[in-house]
Amino acid sequence: MADYFDQLSVLFGTGELFVKSKSFPLGQCTTDILNMDEAVLNEVDQRVQAFLPTVAALLRKKTNSAACSAQEKLNAVWDLIFKMPVYRELPMDLETSYRLLPLMFSDQSKWNEVQDIHSEGHAMFERLLNGLEYFPESIRNFRGQVAGILELYLEPLKRRSIDSYAAAYARYFSDMAAAGGLFNMPEFEQSFPTQIKFVPKLHPAEDGKVVLAEKAEFSYLSHFLYTDFYRGLMVGNTPRRCHNCERYFLLTEGYNTCYCNNLAPGETERTCRKVGAHRKEAKGRASATPAQKEYAKAYNRLKARKNRGKISGDDWNDAVAKAQELKEQAERGKLSDTELRRRLEAL
Repeated sequence: MADYFDQLSVLFGTGELFVKSKSFPLGQCTTDILNMDEAVLNEVDQRVQAFLPTVAALLRKKTNSAACSAQEKLNAVWDLIFKMPVYRELPMDLETSYRLLPLMFSDQSKWNEVQDIHSEGHAMFERLLNGLEYFPESIRNFRGQVAGILELYLEPLKRRSIDSYAAAYARYFSDMAAAGGLFNMPEFEQSFPTQIKFVPKLHPAEDGKVVLAEKAEFSYLSHFLYTDFYRGLMVGNTPRRCHNCERYFLLTEGYNTCYCNNLAPGETERTCRKVGAHRKEAKGRASATPAQKEYAKAYNRLKARKNRGKISGDDWNDAVAKAQELKEQAERGKLSDTELRRRLEAL
């Protein structure tokens, strides 16, 4: 079945979702939306605001030329929205979308319904207009909320696992509920209306494999995105901001890296994952205290002696433990830099 701007459906499998003939890991669509340039939403805003007055003119003039004029402005909106993540993957009914208003105006019964404020046709038309007007803000709200969860609750985690994500979300949920009570707001919840069907589906990437999929229908893209994000957390997938390029990448269950695998800024071959750790280490060396620098030199000297067979493994371990203790004494102010250097050199 074809999808529309305000009626889209996806199939959820185990740890993945199916859109048309492609399979995506849960959380990937969320990641793509987080990486979308804010300028796209700003432009959608402007084009929607240019479109809405032409609808008022159509309802007032009731002419085919007014319908075509309004459709031209609407098509400018579709040109942006249907190229966005998720929409660009869906089997959208483009023919109807790009001729919606002239088709509606040419069908007398449908046109009469649009003008009858008590009819379902009028209500559907109003939902479309309201959905378009609120669309950019709904995506901004989603991006802002998820970015806040990622930054404040997930980024500080020392372990990346389903249980850790659940505990972090519990803290977020508790904080939001407490804030709502403080400001006398409605009870905080994360719920999104959907229609659910269970259907068999051939897996798009595995020949002959049949999976049981959950077909979910949404009226708003933001409702799907929240569902994708939270289902991702439930299986251990989450977007994470790369510590090198600062774009989001999908961190899947079992991994705990700070860097994405995209081409690093200023590089022609190396990825953030390859260069990020080295840059971070260099930055750490540049900001190291004198005690840390002296310890690093002693550690490297002792390691070289062990590798050449000059000292045994046990002697190496003892020497490193003593070096660490001396560094800690210096950082507590019990040893001067000169005394620390002298004692480290004697190891």
